[in-house]
Amino acid sequence: MQEKNEKQNNMVTRPPVVAVMGHIDHGKSTLLDYIRKTNVVDKETGGITQAISAYEVSAPTPNESGSGSRPQASGKITFLDTPGHEAFSKMRERGAEIADIAILVVSAEDGVKPQTVEAWKTIVESGIPAIVAINKIDKPGANIEKTKTELSENGIYLENYGGTVPFAEISAKTGAGVDNLLSLILILAEVENFTGNPKEDASGFVIEVNLDPRRGIMATLIIKNGTLKKGMTVAVEGSLCSTRIMENFKGDQISEATFSSPVRIVGFDKMPRVGAQFKSFQKKSDAEKFAKDLPPRPSGTPPQRGGETPRLDKEGAGGGKKIIPIILKADVSGSIEAIEKEISKIKNKTDTQNAEFRIVAKGIGPISESDIKSITSDLNVLVIGFNVKTDKNAFDIALQRGITISHFDIIYKMTEWLETQMEEKRPRVETLETTGRAKIIRAFSRTKERQILGGKVTEGQINLNSAVRIMRRDFEIGRGKIVNLEKMKAKTSAVEEGAEFGMMIESKIEIVAGDVLESFTMTRK
Repeated sequence: MQEKNEKQNNMVTRPPVVAVMGHIDHGKSTLLDYIRKTNVVDKETGGITQAISAYEVSAPTPNESGSGSRPQASGKITFLDTPGHEAFSKMRERGAEIADIAILVVSAEDGVKPQTVEAWKTIVESGIPAIVAINKIDKPGANIEKTKTELSENGIYLENYGGTVPFAEISAKTGAGVDNLLSLILILAEVENFTGNPKEDASGFVIEVNLDPRRGIMATLIIKNGTLKKGMTVAVEGSLCSTRIMENFKGDQISEATFSSPVRIVGFDKMPRVGAQFKSFQKKSDAEKFAKDLPPRPSGTPPQRGGETPRLDKEGAGGGKKIIPIILKADVSGSIEAIEKEISKIKNKTDTQNAEFRIVAKGIGPISESDIKSITSDLNVLVIGFNVKTDKNAFDIALQRGITISHFDIIYKMTEWLETQMEEKRPRVETLETTGRAKIIRAFSRTKERQILGGKVTEGQINLNSAVRIMRRDFEIGRGKIVNLEKMKAKTSAVEEGAEFGMMIESKIEIVAGDVLESFTMTRK
């Protein structure tokens, strides 16, 4: 009882963790750029945020004096910048699961888009409170009222517009209305009363993982409760890491971090799972016991170490399909998730039913020598690096063996390239298309391989120099080629349906009256 009271006495209001969501190009990163007074968009390749990042900012507290007897936290807000590109939906969902509050950014110029609706669905399913930010009100084409109507039509009901969802009209570019948005966040946080105990050992979630060739496996964590200090040990399921190297979101070395703060720690013994919960321990032995006592993961394979890649064997059977193998290396696990989603979309297209991509090996970190050596000589493997480099030894071996390595830093460019590769590598199917039919009425003279015939076109059109199938009682008995064609005793290049003709055909098969000639073309699809 005393311990319970002590915990309650130590509870303080903690800053909210906010996920910024919405359609691509509606201004999420520009909003954070304005709030943080840094330049995120310029650093993002192609102007698209491609990995969850967490940023801590300070904002004016709506009630500086605090409320009640509970100590008042400063006006800090932690933002999760979640990608808007459709391929990054898993990362976006993870952002909503970890956040306390969601901001749905929608452009007053472009209105509601499918990704806007998808993001709102994610917010609703997560059950967290939300604020709508109607952005780009400074644009000449902005139509705020139309945007509000479109939101209502899609089940997003704003305050004073038939619903209870708070909203702010803003310009992320000029900063108009941004202070009002920040105030709304802090007011909503005060109403929701997010609390934490700084005396406890830190716990929270893994939001991103990557592999640095020099430093090893790094993970970005969001602390939802407690305090993390140097000398502690973090456990993420079966992955362990000392807090010897701790950095804040700016990359500065820190010795302590508390709830709602994003923190990066370096030196995991194996790749932790993104989205998993972490716990911290004062003693390493306690962390090891915690990891050991965990039940095995219910499904899937255990996380890979760094850049390890399973060895490849021969191309697997694909139910009659040609399998196009892929070795995929990326900077962070979220990128791999997004690329897998893009590949599955290509695989599901109806015009590629006779071939499919298959990721035979994947990992985080640069393309290594072992990745290239794992490729057997009879495999036509696509080696893809997304936001990673290739080790020199790997590059040299690939060059010697004629293996092409393709690098990308923008996901939609990689998708376009993959679609081209699918088109080039998939098996071609030859299709016979009948262009005309003619019934032979009379057979005239015949030499060794040429025959003069008279007939009538019953369907379509018969053309000079076209190939024909010779049909007898609905069975093909041979093929030939029309080398001369006459209509009304005059040479012609084509005879249409219903007209009679004379022709010379080149064929080894003797054609008789009553046979049917079908002209055709072969197309490869």
